[in-house]
Amino acid sequence: MKELSVIKIHEQDNGQVAVMGRDLHDFLEIGTQYSKWFERMKEYGFVEKQDYEAISQKRLTAQGNMTEYIDHVLTMDMAKEISMIQRNDKGKQARQYFIKIEKAWNSPEMIMKRALQIADRKIIDLNEQIERDKPKVVFANAVDASKSSILVGDMAKLLAQNGVKIGQNRLFQWLRENGFLINRRGESWNMPTQRSMEMKLFEVKERTHNNPDGSIVISKTTKITGKGQVYFINKFLSEQAI
Repeated sequence: MKELSVIKIHEQDNGQVAVMGRDLHDFLEIGTQYSKWFERMKEYGFVEKQDYEAISQKRLTAQGNMTEYIDHVLTMDMAKEISMIQRNDKGKQARQYFIKIEKAWNSPEMIMKRALQIADRKIIDLNEQIERDKPKVVFANAVDASKSSILVGDMAKLLAQNGVKIGQNRLFQWLRENGFLINRRGESWNMPTQRSMEMKLFEVKERTHNNPDGSIVISKTTKITGKGQVYFINKFLSEQAI
């Protein structure tokens, strides 16, 4: 005779308990093939996605082949009703068993336990979200810390403060190699590319100098905007995390 233990209880994501159709079919010792029996049970008005859900399972046959079959996750209400429909001792045993499970599941102790488990899951989810958002937090802090544009050398220091070990020269090289600064020798050397300017990552500061001979020299300095600082901190931290 089948033991009630063959009807395993499964906790759902919504906190409710459920049983598998094939486990119940097995316990009730139904002679009809499961798929045909379940089709007949559905005629009692059970609604998919409300009372049950079909799922695909896999198992290894005696010949060593993998086969796929359909099982159903049943709500406790559906499992109790199906058990009652059988009108035999096995059905009565199963129904009483499900009533006891529900009673225990809804006891104050179990409700508190589930509440604590949900709280623990929320804390874990929150911690994972914090880890994912770390670059964004640094990004926001960088904006607050730097309202104005800074030199590339100062950007290297800011990155170093956030765990990215890169000096001024290496940062210049990285910016050139990745298409943010012009990599062509000449007057445009280390000036922002068109793409960088359109992204508002850089700005160019011009200064004029008066030479002793009266001529005027204009010097240009590449500076990283507040938006650019946030962008590069995020980019470096994201790449470092991969």
